[in-house]
Amino acid sequence: MITGSSVRQASGSIRMNTGAGHGRGITMYRYIDTFDDFMRYWSDACSKPEEQKLELWETSYMGNYAELLEKQVAAYEEQDFSWRGTAREKVFSRLADLLPLMEQASQNLPDVCRSTYELAVQALQIDFPIFFVAYVGIGCGAGWATRYQGYPACLLGLEKIAELGWHSPESLSELVSHEIGHLAHMHWRGEFQEFERHEEDPLFLLYSEGFAKRCEYLILGSEGWNQAHSKDWLSWCREHKRWLAAEYLHRVDSKKPVKDFFADWLHIQGQRETGYFLGQELILSLQGHYDVREIAELSLETVKKEARRHLCALARGAA
Repeated sequence: MITGSSVRQASGSIRMNTGAGHGRGITMYRYIDTFDDFMRYWSDACSKPEEQKLELWETSYMGNYAELLEKQVAAYEEQDFSWRGTAREKVFSRLADLLPLMEQASQNLPDVCRSTYELAVQALQIDFPIFFVAYVGIGCGAGWATRYQGYPACLLGLEKIAELGWHSPESLSELVSHEIGHLAHMHWRGEFQEFERHEEDPLFLLYSEGFAKRCEYLILGSEGWNQAHSKDWLSWCREHKRWLAAEYLHRVDSKKPVKDFFADWLHIQGQRETGYFLGQELILSLQGHYDVREIAELSLETVKKEARRHLCALARGAA
């Protein structure tokens, strides 16, 4: 349980709430809303050139949230990308157009985070606090399971949420439950930084994203697919799962990247984010042998063995 305030308030608002109890006392979540700070920044920056918008974003807005800025910059640097150049070209040139959907997402998120957290406490028996942080960033992701101020956190990038059209309560519930699934996975394994390093292995990445995808269903009680960019996406994945499994296995064995299985800006045969489908199929196969907590705590060696076994079976049409 969190007591007191360990988050520097700056000029953003912090909503402190107690979650539902489940026999182990009451856990807590925090909703940290930075959108008012963003709007104050934007009222001054919106008419300025892109370079000045970026400079003011860093100093005027993110200056209040040093750790948030540091994490975003580090995410770009780890991939050898220029965060300034990418942000200027891909994000700040579109912020004005994205603003209405960012506002809708900002309005919907407090209730979504509360209700989804409470469902997760019941469904997954979560017994740790979570910080939910709504911010306007530089395209690092709609949802980001990590740590913030030393606590498990779900960072919610409003600019990316708006870009993907995930601003409705339904889409946001899928997003938040997915990130809670990642946090539960990290917590149960006792890994946070190590977890992200493990995800550099494509077999572990498939297992990780599949586990979080399955947690969406366990938390919400229904299957949703934010990743579906067309009406026939899911049926296409089912019809082509043998090919998808064979291609993924080929990438693993040839040490080729699998980013186009997961990134929303890339595609395979015209379909995006098909790795989430493959990952959930892996977790469904494991549920025949393990319970959810056991799946979460599988050793690295077992994860790789089971993922490979499942991909081989899918590719042969035996699963």
